[in-house]
Amino acid sequence: MFQTFPLWPERASTTAGGVDALFIFLLTLCGLMAIMIFIMILVFAAKYRRSRGHEAEQIEGSNALELTWSGVPLIIFMGIFVWGAAIYFKERTPPQDSAEIYTVAKQWMWKFQHMEGQREINELHVPIGRDVKMIMTSQDVIHSFYVPAFRIKQDVLPGRYTVAWFRATKAGRYHLFCAEYCGTSHSGMIGDVVVMQPAQYEQWLSGGPAAPLAQTGKQLFLSLGCSTCHRFDVQGRGPNLMNAYNRPVLLDDGRTITADENYLRESILTPAVKVVSGFKPIMPIFQGIISEEQLNALVAYIKSLNQSPEGTAGTRNTPTGSPTGQPQTMQVQ
Repeated sequence: MFQTFPLWPERASTTAGGVDALFIFLLTLCGLMAIMIFIMILVFAAKYRRSRGHEAEQIEGSNALELTWSGVPLIIFMGIFVWGAAIYFKERTPPQDSAEIYTVAKQWMWKFQHMEGQREINELHVPIGRDVKMIMTSQDVIHSFYVPAFRIKQDVLPGRYTVAWFRATKAGRYHLFCAEYCGTSHSGMIGDVVVMQPAQYEQWLSGGPAAPLAQTGKQLFLSLGCSTCHRFDVQGRGPNLMNAYNRPVLLDDGRTITADENYLRESILTPAVKVVSGFKPIMPIFQGIISEEQLNALVAYIKSLNQSPEGTAGTRNTPTGSPTGQPQTMQVQ
């Protein structure tokens, strides 16, 4: 559509059609209202113009008319609100079995790491027809992940994770931009999203040796000495991380929170901020010690300890073995 004179980018995701439909409806509604207002101005100016021999008459109000011009716009605006909210919640709620790709934005590049271990810079390969969940953070300032063909834009913030997801519907190469001014070379922070057929994507994945991200996280977990306190066979000085991801956690201040990606991230970097009930704040701070890529690997490893892990781009993940080799059947303490 509009190949020779594009009015908007190509549609290449499942959400693009809904976003375009709402956008076109809003443009049409605003255009019709503008035309109607100008026509009414001209008609009233001609009909009620000042003329000699005609006295002005007081026009009494009409309850029916006032209810009409108040009720009809209310119904239209509420319809727009519900329509927009449905699109928003759909775009902000990744499917449970989405492929996960960790993203680190920095001045002025995009760094991607697949769960299978492949790393990319300024180029992202994904399979067609697969839900892809982007777990993103910034290494320096605020950036914004924007793929016009997918109709998605998500701010990428330092110090926390933000999430966006898409399902590509058409193979090809699509522009990736940073949509938030991030410094002198902001205009050069661009890239490409390469959408491939599943067979081609599997061939691309097998193109080079790479350890799965969760396996890298496991090795880092051991090298940093995390397994000394976070044990799986007996009670350690730290909480048991088996099946900990996405579960409720009782803190020592009485609050109960969900152990999502941001909680895991915060607990690794600044563990004393949220201390699990029944444990002492003895864990060392790792902020400034590990890189964003290493932090992503640790989070991926902890998530892989769940009995029902998230999917990856090619297949569903399989749980990575516990660092001490024990069967993964223990519950969070």
